[in-house]
Amino acid sequence: MDLHLIRHPEVAVAPGTCYGASDVPLAAPIDAAVAHLRPLLPTAAALFASPLARARLLADALGEPVIDERLREISFGDWELQTYEAIGKAALDRWADDPLDHRPPGGESASEMSARVLAFLNELQAERQGEAVVIVAHGGPLRVIAGHLLGLPPARWLTLDFAHARLTRIQVETWGTTLKLFNR
Repeated sequence: MDLHLIRHPEVAVAPGTCYGASDVPLAAPIDAAVAHLRPLLPTAAALFASPLARARLLADALGEPVIDERLREISFGDWELQTYEAIGKAALDRWADDPLDHRPPGGESASEMSARVLAFLNELQAERQGEAVVIVAHGGPLRVIAGHLLGLPPARWLTLDFAHARLTRIQVETWGTTLKLFNR
């Protein structure tokens, strides 16, 4: 599988605001992102996207995406659209002490988000082996996909920093995985 991973464009959210599963607006029109990405993508590829508008709008501009709920960003529950200051240092410290399994009130843990994303990836690999695939999603799900395919332990997935509206390409073969491009 020739996998093309794209993080959504930048969003119009105040700095220091926690957002994940909230449907926040884009900071700018997507024209520049489409112009940058289109020449880098295969002409014939299956296209998948998160249902959240910030990813879906870009995917719609690139083709006719299959929308899959499993590609949505992690839900921070009661923390959604709150400032980190309002969430508080004690709560954020508990999260930092256990970034994979801590669940914000009313939200999901990174491990729970990873499980749904890996279910999507397993299905994709079974059905699309040997094909070109484009996924437009969010930093969290893309870290899970790339980290898993590259054989990184889950604790290291957070070190994969996906830039907004940039392409990462991973070649997945039966014998192994090769990182071809990162944040181009």
